[in-house]
Amino acid sequence: MTAVAQVVPAAVAAPALWRLRELVVGFGELLRSTADEAVIIARGGELLARLIAHDDWLPEDLAQPSPERYQQYLLHCDSEERFSVVSFVWGPGQRTPVHDHRVWGLVGVLRGAELEQGFTRNGLGQILERGPAERLERGAVSAVSPSLGDLHSVANALADAVSISIHVYGANIGAVRRATYDEHGLPKPFVSGYANARVPNIWQPRREP
Repeated sequence: MTAVAQVVPAAVAAPALWRLRELVVGFGELLRSTADEAVIIARGGELLARLIAHDDWLPEDLAQPSPERYQQYLLHCDSEERFSVVSFVWGPGQRTPVHDHRVWGLVGVLRGAELEQGFTRNGLGQILERGPAERLERGAVSAVSPSLGDLHSVANALADAVSISIHVYGANIGAVRRATYDEHGLPKPFVSGYANARVPNIWQPRREP
């Protein structure tokens, strides 16, 4: 009789969700301490940069692309809807239309690279490019808001790979009534919602090594 060796699957490390928890706790403390948008963007950008410096915490089901369009997964929403955290997952070559946010927002690239093109309006209300597109590499953080410039489009800079960015917004962004715009500046209202039905449990106690 031939013995058959049992193959034991290699253990897969659980996502380090405590990193996301630290971001959430940090933003809660930040928003309790100030309502100054410039301070929120500066200090919040540091919190986001600290999170995306590591790529061991995002659950795999919240990092899945769709062949049809980019995906927006909710990672956390504050109980008072002061802020939300989402992962944007871009299939190769996917892009957004020109759109607004109507709240402050921070964008940090976790994997791959993105192209961000800012826009402005001329005196006729037409949408014009605001300078050249900016390529955001892994670890880069950018900001948007009605005061800084709120119109932009974003694209996966990679034609053959998935890119993922982590966004923090000053509201429950999936419930905010926003708009996309055509080249004439005509708005098309939308509410984005989210692609997922569950959010990760960031409150699980951290396992000590």
